[in-house]
Amino acid sequence: MTTDLAAAALADTRRWLERAVIGLNLCPFAKAVHVKGQVHYAVSMAEDGQGVLEDFARELDALLALPARERDTTLLVVPRGMEDFLTFNDVVARAQRIVRKRGLEGVIQVASFHPRFVFAGAEEDDVTNFTNRAPWPTLHLLREDSMDRAVAAFPDAAAIYETNMETLRGLGPEGWEALDVGPHA
Repeated sequence: MTTDLAAAALADTRRWLERAVIGLNLCPFAKAVHVKGQVHYAVSMAEDGQGVLEDFARELDALLALPARERDTTLLVVPRGMEDFLTFNDVVARAQRIVRKRGLEGVIQVASFHPRFVFAGAEEDDVTNFTNRAPWPTLHLLREDSMDRAVAAFPDAAAIYETNMETLRGLGPEGWEALDVGPHA
């Protein structure tokens, strides 16, 4: 069962990245690293915050051990134990503290996605929340140097957020549903 869940979570995350993040151009930087095979997918089967953070630390070390041309970014998918957004958000804050304590601010950035993400002040069913939703709770480890280069190459990186909101409003809930990027496990 555990192996099946891990495999399903990875497949769901790849499909979400390809169809939503890249397909809708929600992150204009994602396609290049995906095409080059520089996105590493990992699964934490931990069911509590401490276990997830141990897996996060391992993935952080693994990312730093390789050059960016081999592994530019890591998506750590957490299919168990982090269903509650606030619990997951606490784990994200603790992961960011690990980065700080290791003196890696400015080297590694931690982003996150959660299937129940809701922007402050937004309704839970607001389609714009999907800019930060993934099929499974996910910690995203990014190299700051790579992000700096991508942002420098993009004409108006600050406009990405607003463009994404408009894209999702235009797509609507039915359009998002048609992408079939939810969990299949």
